[in-house]
Amino acid sequence: MDHTQKNMSLFPEEAAPRPLADRMRPATLEEFIGQRRLTAPGAPLRALIDKGKIPSIIFWGPPGSGKTTLARLIARSQKAEYIEVQAVAAGVADLRAAVESARDQWRRHKRRTILFIDEIHRFNKAQQDAILPRVEDGAVTVIGATTENPALEVIPALRSRMRIFRLDRLDMEEIHSLIRRALEDKERGFGALGIGLGEEITTKMAQISGGDARVALNLLEAAIHATHGGSGGPVTMELMDDLARDTSILFDKLGQEHFDHASAFQKSLRGSDPDAAIYWLAKMIAGGEDPRFIARRLMVTASEDVGLADPTALLVAVAAAEAVDRLGMPEGRIPLAQAVIHVASAPKSNSAYAAIDAALEDIQKEGKSLPAPDNLKDTHYKGAREMGFGKGYKYPHSFPGHWVEQNYMPLGMEGRRYYEPSDQGRENAIKQRLEELGKKRK
Repeated sequence: MDHTQKNMSLFPEEAAPRPLADRMRPATLEEFIGQRRLTAPGAPLRALIDKGKIPSIIFWGPPGSGKTTLARLIARSQKAEYIEVQAVAAGVADLRAAVESARDQWRRHKRRTILFIDEIHRFNKAQQDAILPRVEDGAVTVIGATTENPALEVIPALRSRMRIFRLDRLDMEEIHSLIRRALEDKERGFGALGIGLGEEITTKMAQISGGDARVALNLLEAAIHATHGGSGGPVTMELMDDLARDTSILFDKLGQEHFDHASAFQKSLRGSDPDAAIYWLAKMIAGGEDPRFIARRLMVTASEDVGLADPTALLVAVAAAEAVDRLGMPEGRIPLAQAVIHVASAPKSNSAYAAIDAALEDIQKEGKSLPAPDNLKDTHYKGAREMGFGKGYKYPHSFPGHWVEQNYMPLGMEGRRYYEPSDQGRENAIKQRLEELGKKRK
């Protein structure tokens, strides 16, 4: 029995038709498509279900991967009372009411209750704290669903008391299976219509869905209604293109995918794969990412990963950032693409990044925050020379090759090296010059 809150009306009307995605929810685990590494016989989650040992759980996965469906199937398999709340609408009072209902069920019928909290990451700390005692005392079994990384969005005390299962996007074949089932099912789907869709059309639906079962079934329903429910014509690729135009790009610029896409983008740049870098750039642009954020990632990579192997990479990245600021979008995509290809294709060196971090480590963690030696101290004020400041300093331009041997490090740190030049690109010339100077020092 579901306890999902419903609005009551003084004038009852015939129930509205349920969407295809809701009608096609599986009734058993055997019908469930996807997540085989969790639900196949002997798999971790399946073993807990079969043994009737259901702990409090967090299902973490992308939209349309089956989090809500799994929670309902678990409750049904355990013959448990099922209460479903939406974190965006529920408050502490709702949680208390759910717990009281659970206790009443146990007192009266010795029946356990599963409390499903959708989008549990949207609960604030106080709300999550309110769940904690109920998880600990076993009053209810909590199943939370989230599209966000629980390590970032769920408080440690609650997270440590719940088993986390990560769900994956459905693959192409799994989406194909969903579409075929909906077309063949005469009770819940469109089987009574005898509709057949070609492989090209179902593949297009699967591609557009991006592994989201709900999107795939919504597309199928829209396509059927637009043809058999309207003109009666066949489902064409042109119709699919029209329907896909308004389908959301698979990208949440405010959530976990924001960080995942930025990470994939930066790692593709670092890995010298311009095609992958362009793909992730396009994905972020299509998803509405702030182009200034993209430009900042580009500038960071140009310094951190290209560095002195191609110093022009940073200039190109900065120029692209300025161009985006002046042009706006969509024109700004072009200088961004130009800079992305430049940075991705450039030789790579992280020597500058490594050098500054090593020096900061010495100063901040090793306690080597030392004063400048007297010969390097400023002499541009009255009385400086009388104190011995600048004494013994050698002006390099007064010597052959504009270089002279002398110590520039704090006393006690002579010879400490931070910069280790690579042999990549233009930095190889820097390396050779420093090696020649090193020979002179010796």
